[in-house]
Amino acid sequence: MIIAKAPGKLYIAGEYAVVENQYPAVLVALNQFVTCTIRPTSHLEGSITSHQYENMGLSWRRNGDQMVIDRRDNPFVYILSAISVTEEYAKALHKPLGVYDLTIDSQLDSDSGKKYGLGSSAAVTVATVKALLNYYEIPASKEVIFKLASIAHFTIQGNGSLGDVAASVYGGWIAYRSFDRAWLANQRQRCTLVDLISQTWPGLEIESLIVPNELQLMIGWTGKPASTSHLVDKIDAFHQIHPEQYQEFLENSRQCVERMVDGFHRQDIATIQNELRNNRLLLQSLAIQSEVQIETPLLQQLCQIAEQFKGAAKTSGAGGGDCGIAILSHPKDRSRLTAAWQAAGIEPLNLAIHYVDEVISESV
Repeated sequence: MIIAKAPGKLYIAGEYAVVENQYPAVLVALNQFVTCTIRPTSHLEGSITSHQYENMGLSWRRNGDQMVIDRRDNPFVYILSAISVTEEYAKALHKPLGVYDLTIDSQLDSDSGKKYGLGSSAAVTVATVKALLNYYEIPASKEVIFKLASIAHFTIQGNGSLGDVAASVYGGWIAYRSFDRAWLANQRQRCTLVDLISQTWPGLEIESLIVPNELQLMIGWTGKPASTSHLVDKIDAFHQIHPEQYQEFLENSRQCVERMVDGFHRQDIATIQNELRNNRLLLQSLAIQSEVQIETPLLQQLCQIAEQFKGAAKTSGAGGGDCGIAILSHPKDRSRLTAAWQAAGIEPLNLAIHYVDEVISESV
């Protein structure tokens, strides 16, 4: 039996701009996981199941090296894409393909079905890739895992920066610059997967950040799920109509995030907090110009309450609901902010930062 885990994520800064090539963002990986379990089977059919979709499992079989799915209507598109890409890679490395039962369990949504916006599609993709690499006995660096998972994820979603994939692979706090997705789509058609994985991807930068000891990250959930892909599509429509305004936003976001990353380099919490506030202002301006609601009334209240306790706060990710974040510089303020958020109907999420070591999965 093989077990692999991948953490969820939150964006700290750089949202929307990061979907453009080489524009930076800061993200963090959290200690809530998607777990992928693979059990080899001697049967002709394998299965894919999820504890979150107990009545919607599917069966599959091999037709040569092809995976044949018995049911098309299923919620497992990211898992299937991860399987397809990883097995293409395994086959290219002359690994014989097997039949197995694969099970997914996620902590990224609550037991009652609440969706917190922690990047479940990226985490399930990463966990599946990691488990299959172990199953086929293929040693892989974080870079290889990231590239395989990015190809699988981008094949399904078709937009986005893949920063959530990077956070799930690398863990901890990272600074991320997205690669050229048009280049990737072109190269996917022109060269083998092994060659594509070995190439330098234009624009891709992933840097692990060291966090000041006093920095306190707090996360509040507003109770309203949001669709990242739909919001990104709306901003892209604004980009097409108002390219000059959008370009100004991109440049301001780049400078803001670069100053924040420099704050991490200098272990300067005040700079990190100031740039978090600046990033919020940039997103508010983008929302007004594009007529897209990024900061909902409850997210606005979340930020206002955090400022009362000397915290810097903003939306996390695409906005429109989901989570907001606050950065404090004094541990004593955590409990007071927690109580104030709860009184306003905001659910504090008691999550910690997850750091990923080089072990991609384990055999049991």
